[in-house]
Amino acid sequence: MKTPIFTGAATALITPFRNNEIDYEAFGSLIDAQLNAGIDALVICGTTGEASTLTDDEQISAIEFAVKRVAGRVPVIAGAGSNDTEHAIRLCRRSCDVGADALLIVTPYYNKTSQRGLIHMYTRIADSVNKPIILYNVPSRTGVNIEPATYAALADHPNINAIKEASGNFSKLVETVALVGDKLNIYSGNDDQVVPMLALGAKGVISVLSNVLPAETSEMCKRFWRGDVKGSAAMQCEYLPLINALFSDVNPIPVKEAMAMLGCCTAEMREPLFRMEESKKENLRRQLIAVGLDAKN
Repeated sequence: MKTPIFTGAATALITPFRNNEIDYEAFGSLIDAQLNAGIDALVICGTTGEASTLTDDEQISAIEFAVKRVAGRVPVIAGAGSNDTEHAIRLCRRSCDVGADALLIVTPYYNKTSQRGLIHMYTRIADSVNKPIILYNVPSRTGVNIEPATYAALADHPNINAIKEASGNFSKLVETVALVGDKLNIYSGNDDQVVPMLALGAKGVISVLSNVLPAETSEMCKRFWRGDVKGSAAMQCEYLPLINALFSDVNPIPVKEAMAMLGCCTAEMREPLFRMEESKKENLRRQLIAVGLDAKN
């Protein structure tokens, strides 16, 4: 059994910008708010953190800033994937050098590779670092799925700790659990599937929702583990309209708009991401207000 990197909710934190530069004042405030709300871990420079439009230096700077701000209170997980294995290895090593506690490595996108290629890539990356790795499966973005047999082939590597599963395919997930047992920890990568995945043994969620509701997202998991499955499921259902609004446009466009409505940062993002349609934006505002948030900005 591998010790989980975290249990509960890890926020896939947005990267706030101002005038096309990282707004470190807002970034620090966002981190503080997450910690004060009792979040269980933070993911920096993942998809929601717009890593694909950050330079390598910006990415490492943001990770280092977060590590220093968090100061060991929760794990800091660095997004460090690439569709170029050598590039991913460089990002992983640099992330470890600035103090990241773990690494989130997405499958290669566009060039995609085969299942044999995935095994080779992840093994090379895991051999190159001494921190735990979360394999990130999001085929809707990358065009490639990590098959259960591939997870099983990677499960014995001591540095490959966990899966962030965002395929939405529960049949494949059940097959994966049957094959890997407790050799890999599993995290939900979809906010609308947290409770079903907890029922299959997931250790929590890497969440977009928790940018706006950190305490509640963590509590959803904790209720389940306390045996209040009905209460946990009720929270999943209560927040579903907000979750749907947060994914009514390409992530992280809606969550950036939401955080701006809450006065936490600007809604600025890097192109090609673009502002939401007004109708979607107003629905997002309604859903934020419906869960008791002051979305007046």
